[in-house]
Amino acid sequence: MTWWAVVRFLHVLAAALWVGGQLTVSLVVLPLARRQLDDRLRAQMLTAVGRRFGVITAAVFLPVQLATGVAIALHKGVTWDSLAEPGYGRILAAKLLLFCAVMVAAALHGWASGAGRRALARALAISSLIGSIGVILLATALPVT
Repeated sequence: MTWWAVVRFLHVLAAALWVGGQLTVSLVVLPLARRQLDDRLRAQMLTAVGRRFGVITAAVFLPVQLATGVAIALHKGVTWDSLAEPGYGRILAAKLLLFCAVMVAAALHGWASGAGRRALARALAISSLIGSIGVILLATALPVT
């Protein structure tokens, strides 16, 4: 196993845990909380889950994604100009743009949740989740170089 295999593994692991966490909250935690908890307790639990997931994202997932992503790009010789080239460059550019949009949606979701804007928070959470899945799709579409 090479150093770069470890770097790629950490990049994929952080992405899997982040997207997997979003899917777990959306598909497992939320439906159960809606069915089994009263409004007050549900709000408290979901706020706590959201805060904890946000802290872990900011402290672990995001730094690992950024550090390993930059390292991989430098190792592969990616330049700003190469992001406009067909194939790897354009797919990577699309992945990066979508990742940035997902980060904005996730941050706005946190704000909307804290501000009590439930409908907006839900729409932003769904947008963030769909965008995250799109990032994974684009990552798997990157040609092997």
